[in-house]
Amino acid sequence: MRHLQASFCSFARPLTGVAAALALLAGTAHADATLDRIKQRGKVTIGVLINGGPFGSIDAATQQLVGWNPELARALAKGLGAEAELVQVQTATRVQFLQSGKVDLLIASMELNPDRAEILGYAPTPFYRVGGAAAVRKDSGIAQWADLRGKPVCVSQGSSFAKPLTAEYGAQVQGYKSASDSLLALRGGNCVAAVHDSTLIHPLVRSNPEWTQYAAPIASEILPAPSVVWTRKGEADTIAAVDKVVREWHRSGWLIDTEKRVGIAPANPFLAEQQAKFKTASR
Repeated sequence: MRHLQASFCSFARPLTGVAAALALLAGTAHADATLDRIKQRGKVTIGVLINGGPFGSIDAATQQLVGWNPELARALAKGLGAEAELVQVQTATRVQFLQSGKVDLLIASMELNPDRAEILGYAPTPFYRVGGAAAVRKDSGIAQWADLRGKPVCVSQGSSFAKPLTAEYGAQVQGYKSASDSLLALRGGNCVAAVHDSTLIHPLVRSNPEWTQYAAPIASEILPAPSVVWTRKGEADTIAAVDKVVREWHRSGWLIDTEKRVGIAPANPFLAEQQAKFKTASR
C-alpha cells in the first residue's frame, strides 16, 4: 500500500505550471452545468407554485398557468434568452424537484431563511417580501399570534411558518400536502387557523365569496422574509445571470406593473423601495 501511495504521489507531483492551470480552467469552465445546459437547449425549466388567486392559478378556459409566479417565470426565461417550461410544484416537494434536477430554478412562493440557504443556492436580489398571515373564523376570538397557543393550526408541509408557530407561540401545528388542503382542513373544523403567505390569505378572505365567514385579524405578519429565485447549491454562473434579470425588473419598474396587472392588492411597499434603490444605483 505504501508503495502504491508513493507511486501515486510521484506521479502527481509533475502536475504543476501549465498542466495545473489547464486543470483549473477546465474545472472552472464546467463549474456551473445548469447555465450551460439552458443555453444549449434554449429552454429553462422553472418550478412554480400554483395555489389559487393572483399569485398562481390555472386559467379555466386555456388551462394555462397564470398569475404572479408564472409571469415572473416566463419573464426570467426571456431575460436568460431561453424558452420557459413551467412545472407545477407543491410546497412539500418543491425542494426535491430542484435538487433532483426536475427543474432548473424555483419561483415557488418560497422565502429566504437560513435552513433553506444551507441546502440551496439563490439569487441575492429578492423580487418580493412576504410574511405569514392567519385565516380564522370571524367568531374565533383570535386577534393575535399568542391566541394560537395550545390550539391546532394548519400549514403546508415544509412551511417555514411551522417552526415559529410552535416555538414562539405554542401552536399545535398540523402539516398538509398543499395550501388548498390546509385551507379545506380549516373549513372542516380540523384547526382554528390556517397560516400561509399573506399574499394568499388576504385576497382570499377579502374577495372570495366562499370565505365571507373568515378573516385575517392579526395585523402583523409572521416571519416576514424576502422572496428569491432558487437554484441548486454552488451554481455561481446561474445565480449571477438570474440576479442580473431581477435587478433589471426592479430598476425598470416591471415588477410594480406586473403586480398591478395580475391584481395583487394592496401594493407591496417593498417594490417601490427596491425600484428607488436600483434607479439610484444605475446613475
